[in-house]
Amino acid sequence: MGPADGGQLRLRPVRPVAELLRVDRALRPPAESGAFVAPDLVQPSRLDTTIRLDIRYATTNNFLGTVVYSSARAFLQRPAALALVRAARVLRPLGLGILIHDAYRPWYVTKVFWDATPAESRWLVADPARGSKHNRGAAVDLTLYDLATGMPVEMPSTYDEATPRALSDYPGGTSRQRWHRALLRRVLEAEGFTVNPSEWWHFDFRGWERYQILNVPFEDIR
Repeated sequence: MGPADGGQLRLRPVRPVAELLRVDRALRPPAESGAFVAPDLVQPSRLDTTIRLDIRYATTNNFLGTVVYSSARAFLQRPAALALVRAARVLRPLGLGILIHDAYRPWYVTKVFWDATPAESRWLVADPARGSKHNRGAAVDLTLYDLATGMPVEMPSTYDEATPRALSDYPGGTSRQRWHRALLRRVLEAEGFTVNPSEWWHFDFRGWERYQILNVPFEDIR
């Protein structure tokens, strides 16, 4: 394990990711009981063209250093996607837009992350036995970008950084970086999202528990 790209987490997979993708895709997620809302996954970037994508797991620029997703797309349950659109409208007059790094994540990908991660570092990834809010389509990793230049704004840390700088209340960095982070949080919380205290970029949508763990590959979402 070690930092890269200004602090971004990097792990050396303990098993080949391509092999894990093939094996884990055939597995089933943990069984759940209860009444769940029917899934309705949509792409926020198709609802608002100012919402842009930088899907790290569709590239090699991620903590495993290899491509995991079959395509660079971001899906959320419709209520969460509409809330994100409302947030984008609030940010637009400030000259800022939303840049998504990750959203819905099929369960088998969470299993791949777990199986590829060294045992001593598994606290950094979600346990597939419980699933994650990403698996439910009710969590999103994102930042802000400048509408005029298309460039991401400065934040106290990089995405997927495993240092104290990633904390949502980290007191360091520049005042501008902290202002950007606080603005992102304020706008999203007003629309029903809650920040992950350990990751300023990770937001869970209210009512996430109403959605079941999903294992649908991107290419099968209609």
